[in-house]
Amino acid sequence: MQIEPLQNVLAEYVGEDLAGTLTSAGVFLVVLFAFYVLDKTVVSPLFERLFERRELEPHARSPLSKIVSIVVLFVGISVAFGFAGYGNFLQSLATIAAAATLAVGFALQNVIRNFVAGVFIFTDKPFKIGDWIIWGDNDGVVEDISFRVTRVRTFDNELLTVPNSELTDNVIKNPVAKETLRLKFVFGIDYEDDIDHATELILEEASDHPDILEEPAPSVRLTELADSAVGLQARVWIANPSRSDFVRTRGEFATNVKKRFDAEDITIPFPQRTVSGRGAWEQPTSLSDE
Repeated sequence: MQIEPLQNVLAEYVGEDLAGTLTSAGVFLVVLFAFYVLDKTVVSPLFERLFERRELEPHARSPLSKIVSIVVLFVGISVAFGFAGYGNFLQSLATIAAAATLAVGFALQNVIRNFVAGVFIFTDKPFKIGDWIIWGDNDGVVEDISFRVTRVRTFDNELLTVPNSELTDNVIKNPVAKETLRLKFVFGIDYEDDIDHATELILEEASDHPDILEEPAPSVRLTELADSAVGLQARVWIANPSRSDFVRTRGEFATNVKKRFDAEDITIPFPQRTVSGRGAWEQPTSLSDE
């Protein structure tokens, strides 16, 4: 009924059957083009501003924008079928699409699972490209994030392709997510050494290091009384952390404290064991008889 007036006009020139076909096809293309223009001028720019407002990374905006355009196109095709009078065809197409979707869904469960996990990574932003992350027994720097997998470069220069579901289903440690990072190191001293003096030396070396922050202030706590040593745990903070900063600062700090301990005659003991017996050793009778 929506296209009948136009169809009647065309029927006077090309015949009723051909007029119906041309009118339906024309209406279909016009409606579809209208949705295309609507997407380019209104919908896509609106979502682009929304993504920018939520501060999504550039690599996330492109695939999300494509998904929005595909949804608008799908809606446009459905509406165009309806306006063009292809209702029966549209119902058949929907039935076939539903059956196909069900079959594909069973076959692609893992792919869909990783895709949904990728969406959560984009929206929740537990990490971004360039971050150092740790999960399970693995760690490395994130090089790329897609909707199915995340690529991580290890510090042995190995490229790990990790399914997104593995990163969303497990605990991920992101040491560089904040502006500061705390470093911890346990220094073992001899039981006969002065704990207070050793603590002062550790704090002095922390204060002298240019990359260790004054606030939060460095601290030292006695954390263990081991078999051979007294454990003093130093806790210091660094700014704008990265994996290289973490390793370098931690190594320099430990080296400086070790040199200072040597200069102040504070011993870092090695494990010691004392072996004793209940009585003097006696030679077995069988050996004496021989």
